[in-house]
Amino acid sequence: MHATVSPPWTYTLQLPHDPRAPGVARATLRAVLKTYGLGELAPTAELLAGELLNNAHCHTGGPYALRLHSSSPEGIRVAVWDSDPQIPHGFGEDGRDVDLRPPGTAESGRGLHIVRECADRWGSCSMGTGQAGKLLWAEVTPGSGR
Repeated sequence: MHATVSPPWTYTLQLPHDPRAPGVARATLRAVLKTYGLGELAPTAELLAGELLNNAHCHTGGPYALRLHSSSPEGIRVAVWDSDPQIPHGFGEDGRDVDLRPPGTAESGRGLHIVRECADRWGSCSMGTGQAGKLLWAEVTPGSGR
């Protein structure tokens, strides 16, 4: 049996600042993963995307985007762009050792902690000159045990 080699792929879904947008994005993610035979990644990828999308929706007032990219033959990178250039505390390179867990009684603030715990790799980048905002990303591969 020969493995099918698939060329690298990327999908970007532009989303309005609408409370239904994260659900549309998660449904799109499931469809893309199923198309590429990566359905086993869907539960974790959907969790990661949901947290990143919710963060963008709750902390910005404008549009945002979901970007899916083949990070390896078996894995994917889930990324969310938004127009706010501020990288959340503890999610940039300088925050690798920062504990993002909120106090036990907090009603919010767990999203990026969940991303860091469930992703194989994660990170962020500020957009370059001429582009506003930031990109938060997380990667997941099969069999990572997360």
